[in-house]
Amino acid sequence: MDFEEILYDVEDRVATITLHRPEKLNAQTGQMTAELHQAFAAAETDDDVRAVIVTGAGRAFCAGSDMSAGPREPLPGDAPPSGDGTASITMRLYDFPKPVIAAINGAAVGFGVSSTLAMDIRICSTAGRFGFVYSQRGIAPESASSWFLPRIVGIEQALSWMYSGKVFGADEALAGGLVSEVVDPEDLLERAHEIAEEIATLTSPVSIAFIRQSLWKGLGVSHPSEAQELESAMTRATRGSEDGREGILSFLEQRPPEFTSKVSADMPDFYPWWKQGE
Repeated sequence: MDFEEILYDVEDRVATITLHRPEKLNAQTGQMTAELHQAFAAAETDDDVRAVIVTGAGRAFCAGSDMSAGPREPLPGDAPPSGDGTASITMRLYDFPKPVIAAINGAAVGFGVSSTLAMDIRICSTAGRFGFVYSQRGIAPESASSWFLPRIVGIEQALSWMYSGKVFGADEALAGGLVSEVVDPEDLLERAHEIAEEIATLTSPVSIAFIRQSLWKGLGVSHPSEAQELESAMTRATRGSEDGREGILSFLEQRPPEFTSKVSADMPDFYPWWKQGE
């Protein structure tokens, strides 16, 4: 698979996507967005891929959208509000069936940080710098960050960062709940791979796909009974399945499990439940 603005590599059941415009601090372009879509599609359809890591080349993760062309022309007054091409990455990830880990190696500003909000685990190096800078650019938040960010860090912290538009460091990101770990730069990818490989080797991909979607989609349900109904349906679907039996046997035999299910073929009939009736 040939890309120009990202790198894509698969090893030990983990796909690594690297934003690769280091001379431009990996600033996002339309081409990069298109290539990210292709890479996530490849990871989703490859049953050998159990988890995905996203990182940046050079000294930045992503310095936001590439503004070298200057101010953009305004949309027509009657244009629909769906023209935010950057949001498509978070929307793509919102329905993605596999865990995604952001390994943030440097500056993550604007799109660079907002695009990680639909990822599941964010870790950063001590060089990590973050900024929801929209108020200082006179524009609106992007990538559905107004939905994701308060659900991750709470409304007060989300408003504080978005109101100020300031750039802040790794320690503040950790204290505010935006990232779960801060590590030395030389340890970042190793730590990301440790997390990804634990998922890839010890868990059932069918269970993981259900867990990922039930937690994300559960953020919008109005009553816990909806979650209970889904969990009960998944329990019925997996009871007696190959992975269900393997999970019990591996526990009883005190050995690592060897799960063989495939997201492409072994999800229950009600998955994806949030799209039923569309």
